[in-house]
Amino acid sequence: MTVNMDPYLLGEIDISAAGTRCKMLVGDLDSDGRMEIVMVQADGDIDDRYVPHQVICLTAYDVEGNVLWQVGEPDENAGGPGSDYPAQIYDIDGDGYNEVLCVMDKKFLILNGQTGELKRSFDLPNPEAHDCIIIANLSGNPFPQDIILKDRYKQMWALDKDFNLLWEHKGNIGHFPWVYDFDQDGHDEVMAGYDYLDHNGKILWSCQNLDDHADCIWLGHVDPTLSADDPVNIVVGGSVTVMYDTKGNELWRYDGSIESQHIALGKFREDLPGLQIAGLDRIIRGDVQTNSGKDGMFLLDANGKEIAKEERKTNGWLTIIETISNWDDHSLDYILAYRRGGGVNPTLYDGYLNPIVTFPVDGYVVHADLFGEGKEQVIIYNDQRATIFSNETRNLQSNGKVKGQPKRLYSSTLYPGGEY
Repeated sequence: MTVNMDPYLLGEIDISAAGTRCKMLVGDLDSDGRMEIVMVQADGDIDDRYVPHQVICLTAYDVEGNVLWQVGEPDENAGGPGSDYPAQIYDIDGDGYNEVLCVMDKKFLILNGQTGELKRSFDLPNPEAHDCIIIANLSGNPFPQDIILKDRYKQMWALDKDFNLLWEHKGNIGHFPWVYDFDQDGHDEVMAGYDYLDHNGKILWSCQNLDDHADCIWLGHVDPTLSADDPVNIVVGGSVTVMYDTKGNELWRYDGSIESQHIALGKFREDLPGLQIAGLDRIIRGDVQTNSGKDGMFLLDANGKEIAKEERKTNGWLTIIETISNWDDHSLDYILAYRRGGGVNPTLYDGYLNPIVTFPVDGYVVHADLFGEGKEQVIIYNDQRATIFSNETRNLQSNGKVKGQPKRLYSSTLYPGGEY
């Protein structure tokens, strides 16, 4: 019998001073061993289907709700999360403290994470180059310091740590290209939508017979015959869900969805070899205001065979799914689904799509190991408050254990991909 467990409430903080329709980033801003929160507000009065956002206000909090700093002023006419906001938390200069990177007033800014003060400012390579921020290692530095910027769908620009242009690329680049050192030569390659680029921006191969664009990209040893030393598989969620090897060979494709959206890799089932792929099928596009459409989750095995499909009974077509690991002591991962609509709160599902944890509040979700103790917490937020949940009770004090910023968190996007 599946048991739906209640999470522990760790705390609730007032974030209304950040303004409306913000996106949450998390990271340790002051290197005290505990993560902080940065609420990012973006510009309104644009059509974000075609025009990228830029940041208008940043507000930093600790997890007890104290305002640490604010840059810019909240705007009641701020934009909404129909696309990414160009902001990330990352130690870009290697000084041991995370900076906040953002595009604001048509400039690329590097802000002191402790104070919000400006450290460096650069001109954009193009007026539209601010759809999102991707941190990469194209130059072979000791750690990633290069930046990739893009417009909504057609062009991207690669820049070094001093914002010198390395290369440009035009193509069907999707929402959030993923960078990874596939050949272990010390330089990242780039899966730019349907194009696989080397670190110099040269196309090595492209996905074939795919429509629309790439919504998200995941990497991992999905195939159970691969060893940890073998190249990873590349799974692309776009018009359909497809898996490739690093040479561009298509290994399988799943076309049993109407409109494939988010995917997430994980070890969701112990009875199956390799990894599984959770997916989100947008079955009926609905009205944004009434959330009248319908979507549903599905699960594939390592060979792309459908092993579970959600028979959704409620409306809602804007679901986001992610993999969450180390929520509890269970050896398997869970599927985190939120923005579901239809009265369905954020929920953790197992590999049979059974709800395991249903959270008592609704909103957008961020998950992270806030205290560096090996367990992830879940933060659910709206315009007024952020509520922090855990699988076990603890206080909000730091034990001084958080080290560095995980790649998943410095690659924050509305279209989550990742590595497993």
